[in-house]
Amino acid sequence: MTEAEKKSARQKLNIKEGNRVILSLDGGGMRGIFTLQLLKKLEELAGGPIHQWCDMVAGTSTGAIIAGLIASGKTAVQIEELYVQLVSRVFTKRGLLANRFYNPPAFDKKNYRRLLKEIVGNKTLAQLNTETGLDMLFTSKDLAAGEETFFTCFNNNGQRGTYRDALLRGVLEATMSAPTYFSPFERFVDGGTTTFNNPSGAAVLEALYYDGKEKYKTDQTTVFSFGTASLYRFIDPKESGEPKGLDALFWLNYVMNESSKDASEMQVDMLRSHLIKDLDFRRFQLSLDEEAIKRLPDKNIGHVPDVEADTLHQLKNDDLKNIDMADVSKFSLMKTIGEAVSEYICPPSEAALPEAQRQGNWFRGDLLAKSSKRGALVTARGDIDGIKARLSSAEWIDSQPTD
Repeated sequence: MTEAEKKSARQKLNIKEGNRVILSLDGGGMRGIFTLQLLKKLEELAGGPIHQWCDMVAGTSTGAIIAGLIASGKTAVQIEELYVQLVSRVFTKRGLLANRFYNPPAFDKKNYRRLLKEIVGNKTLAQLNTETGLDMLFTSKDLAAGEETFFTCFNNNGQRGTYRDALLRGVLEATMSAPTYFSPFERFVDGGTTTFNNPSGAAVLEALYYDGKEKYKTDQTTVFSFGTASLYRFIDPKESGEPKGLDALFWLNYVMNESSKDASEMQVDMLRSHLIKDLDFRRFQLSLDEEAIKRLPDKNIGHVPDVEADTLHQLKNDDLKNIDMADVSKFSLMKTIGEAVSEYICPPSEAALPEAQRQGNWFRGDLLAKSSKRGALVTARGDIDGIKARLSSAEWIDSQPTD
């Protein structure tokens, strides 16, 4: 891509001239197919592959796999083809009795390791940085050190990054080794177990204050942050003391999912708050619930195991709330949902209109609801008046169970 073509690609996305561009991709297992539908549209609008007009990629878990393949010079369409192969083989049962809770881990990584070696070989982060010019950051949790680890490589007056000579495929195994699903990668487990399942905060921090310092500036940086469609578990307060099924399994699943979701939302709120002055932050995410789904264009979903609906708008919360990261039976459904979100962002009916007449987002800014600072496709629920009334009542407080 020539400099003129690169400039044109950024103009189409309303990126201020002179800005550095960061692409940040969340973790989420097989739900990464959702993200890829948005990235394909992003490249289509820009008129070129992300690696040719972006400056930095960051990813956690499945987002790191996609980011790593972008750093390897692949297009979103090419990555989708490889991703289908990876997902169809990575969730290989370890044995008949393997189970996340009673006999973990549930899956064997042997196919993943073999396929990833075939796809990316033994290239290091530094080699890829030299080849594509992309700076990069991948997250993981170091069990021995008790902290998150950022695998980085930046070209900033010479190459920087403590682990810049690490093999990409080793880094990608470190960031995807989700506890109970897969065995640890020696001392490393999935980056989603840290506060950075959404790595946008880590990417901005590293770019502005560490390896990318001076190369990236707060008022000259655009961040595209993509989710994998988040599970939102809305629990009736009357049912919180008696969840369905075994209490231990319910709360284990709840804590594992909600802690990373809450950390992600806090990062998004912080980056949207303008605490980092003049940062151009753009977040694209969907909550998997009926309200959010009904804002999308309706689409046929075909046959999905254990789902009675024929179209997106017929889906119920019970269908959506348990789309597990390893549930490959919902792979086609997540792809269809991603396609619908892509059409929501870029309405086909507006494709022929001049940019000034379009009402859709078209990736030209943050995807915000018109009436709030929340994501346009992220459902918010609350009962502020009810909570205030109950917590102001001594009688109500004393009536609550203690066992």
